[in-house]
Amino acid sequence: MNNRFRFWILVSIVAISGFSQGMLLPLIAVIFEKEGLSSSLNGLNATALYIGILLASPFMENPLRKYGFKPIILFGGLTVIVSIALFPVWQSFWFWFVLRLLIGIGDHALHFSTQTWITSFSTEQNRGRNISLYGLFFGIGFAAGPLMTPLVNINQALPFIISSLLCLIGWVFIFFLKNENPGEEMELSSFFDTFKRFAKAWKYGWVAFLPPLGYGFLEASLNGIFPVYGLRIGLNVTNVSIMLTAFAIGGIITQLPLGILSDKLGRQKVLTLVLSSGGIAFLLASWMESSALGLLICFFIAGMMVGSTFSLGISFMADLMPKSLLPTGNLLCGVFFSIGSLAGPFIGGLFLQWFNQINYFHIISSILFIILIANVGYGRKMVLSPSKG
Repeated sequence: MNNRFRFWILVSIVAISGFSQGMLLPLIAVIFEKEGLSSSLNGLNATALYIGILLASPFMENPLRKYGFKPIILFGGLTVIVSIALFPVWQSFWFWFVLRLLIGIGDHALHFSTQTWITSFSTEQNRGRNISLYGLFFGIGFAAGPLMTPLVNINQALPFIISSLLCLIGWVFIFFLKNENPGEEMELSSFFDTFKRFAKAWKYGWVAFLPPLGYGFLEASLNGIFPVYGLRIGLNVTNVSIMLTAFAIGGIITQLPLGILSDKLGRQKVLTLVLSSGGIAFLLASWMESSALGLLICFFIAGMMVGSTFSLGISFMADLMPKSLLPTGNLLCGVFFSIGSLAGPFIGGLFLQWFNQINYFHIISSILFIILIANVGYGRKMVLSPSKG
């Protein structure tokens, strides 16, 4: 019962992180667009969250090994709550940039700790199910986030206040958990040893880091830049938020079935299916821009397919990685997710400003097809080469 209680508390905490990210990306994009900020600067501000993740990554592993999971989760949750609450205090490009950077640090602490905790007590037979539930709860939070965007028409501070209060309620439940450490084989080491483990983990499972990278690009670009693109092709704010929610709901519906399917068929085969289907769905979206209903359907189908790529990537990584490198592997999943998330809004913003003759959805589908090629070409070879700790 204690293990079950711990699991459900952890995935519930992840839902809070998903909610805050799902709200902030489109909300701030719309606020800046209405004020006439250029799309490239809009995209640059959105990258702050992922810069925070990258800056914090080399410093996360040793505190986790030293203090255990619970203190790191508490730190991450409190950082997110305080930062969101400060947004209405002063509207400034650089002040909001710093707040989003702090949210990135807090979110990463929260995700890294919960991911590592869940993968460490999950077996190979239920890992896909457990991580898919992790992704499912993140998706539920992320789906609810964009629905806060229309509240900006009532009062600009209202979405931030509601979000910080919900995060605070969830954060309190962390105190009910008993702290644990990663394990005896994961001994404390120096800062430079972290980079040595990065290289070793890369050798064992680099192909598993690509789906989180692709999902980061997709998620941040859709939520940070698509609202701007949507407004420019004639959609309204409500239509945009509904489409983003449809994408998230699509991922929610298939998250658990795809996770269970990956336990039975293998992660590499299921990733091949979702990457190819998702790429095709976004190609279809490029032909449906004149139809709000057509775009909505494409977003929903794409969400059903690629909404699970992050959780499938984590499960795939855990299959390939020796147990002693699980914290490092989870950390690198976050790093690659952040790299993709950094590239998504910035490349999307540059595209809107300088290369608007190229269809936006073609960029998304190209990224998915490139990762698909790597997965088909190298994923099976890595599965057949057993990892040795």
